[in-house]
Amino acid sequence: MECVTTLVVSIVAKAVEYTISPIKNHVKYLSNHQQYVETLKDQAERLKHARDRVQHSVDAAKRNGEAIEDDVGKWLSAVDKKILEQVEKVTQDEEKAKKKCFIGLCPNFRTRYKLSLKAEEEAKAVADLLEHGNFERVSYRAAPQGIVVAPLKGYEEFESRMWILNRIMEALKDDSVSVVGVHGTGGIGKTTLVKEIARKVKDKLFDSVVIATVTQAIDIEKIQNQIADFLGLKFEEQCMVGKAFRLRERLKKEERVLVVLDDIWGKVDIEEVGIPLGDEHKGCKLLLTSRELTVLSNGMDAQKNFSIEFLNEKEAWDLFKKMAGGCDESCDLKPIAMEVAKKCAGLPIAIATVAGTLRNKRLFEWKNALRELERPSSSNFTGIAMAYSAIELSFNYLESEEVKLTFLLCSVIGHNGLVEDLVRYTLGLGLFGGVHTMEEARNKVLTVVANLKASALLLDSYNDKLFDIHDVVWDAAIVEKTN
Repeated sequence: MECVTTLVVSIVAKAVEYTISPIKNHVKYLSNHQQYVETLKDQAERLKHARDRVQHSVDAAKRNGEAIEDDVGKWLSAVDKKILEQVEKVTQDEEKAKKKCFIGLCPNFRTRYKLSLKAEEEAKAVADLLEHGNFERVSYRAAPQGIVVAPLKGYEEFESRMWILNRIMEALKDDSVSVVGVHGTGGIGKTTLVKEIARKVKDKLFDSVVIATVTQAIDIEKIQNQIADFLGLKFEEQCMVGKAFRLRERLKKEERVLVVLDDIWGKVDIEEVGIPLGDEHKGCKLLLTSRELTVLSNGMDAQKNFSIEFLNEKEAWDLFKKMAGGCDESCDLKPIAMEVAKKCAGLPIAIATVAGTLRNKRLFEWKNALRELERPSSSNFTGIAMAYSAIELSFNYLESEEVKLTFLLCSVIGHNGLVEDLVRYTLGLGLFGGVHTMEEARNKVLTVVANLKASALLLDSYNDKLFDIHDVVWDAAIVEKTN
């Protein structure tokens, strides 16, 4: 009998448990609905603050040109959707729950019950988002994709250039050729041509294209750093030998890679830089530019070399018209413009600087420019005489002393200079009157740099944060500073 009693008590207890517990839960949702809503609101507020912190980090990373991690972007989208759609809906339902039942004598229990369940569910989802919003980092430094694939600014498909371009590309296709050289006088357009080649072969002949500017003072570590930047490689090694090993291993990971070394003045030790060629990496090829054929053939062992010649008269005039803008429209202007163009002697850098300087100028200014171009060039200038005359003319036509000083400062900074460095220098030296803050200095510098680019005294670099200067223009600027 005692056994039976115990069994009955157990059954009754279980029945009570299964009956009473659900009722207690239902009552909990009805009586504490406000607590569930307040908990959700608190969690949602915390989520908004967390979202703002992550968004601030994302904005800062984007300003630095970094790429955002995929999971960060997905988390931000999920947070926005949760806050805007789900949490706001619960808040709106709260207003409905405050209303009485249809006869106005008691609370609307059904609405309160549903609201409590929804608020609890959303609070858990918000808590989960909060837990996953603690990112160690939100961005990464994306590896540059070599030469920009957009058409190169300032490049013209002249017949003489296309003939050479096609021959160079055929040489790059030749499996027996590892090193190709391009030579020609300063300002003839070697850099422009090889950059156009790099654009054309990217993703067709080569998976990656990297470029480094060498210049007269050969700096191996600077060359290594430029190539590493294109590959997204961060050196941990401090010594040059260690960097060469790391760079060589990185380049080997590229199945087909073209390395462009621009403006070589003497022998560059490829082993010392860390560029694998020949049997070490048959997919790696080297494209070089120099003013001297002997540097390419003797110093760099280029297997095929191509000479870039002056533009013919028609090509030179077509380029001049494009750069000067509308100079063939006026009967009065065209004869003098053609004389000025001839003085540029088919040299692209001379054409670009002179045409850019005289753009939208009046007839008497064209005549004065022609007279100045006919004067003998500075005996101190060791490069192309015509180029110096053209650059000197462009320099003299700059609108103010502060712009001239800024240009000379750019020449001190040199190739691929940072605009921000120029901002700090001009502000520190007090070059611009009435400029007192970094923002004012930055706006002024960007304006001046844009004008100098329009005059072809400065060039675009690989991104908007940098400016470049042609080596012939740099030579002329150095002479100008010493006068």
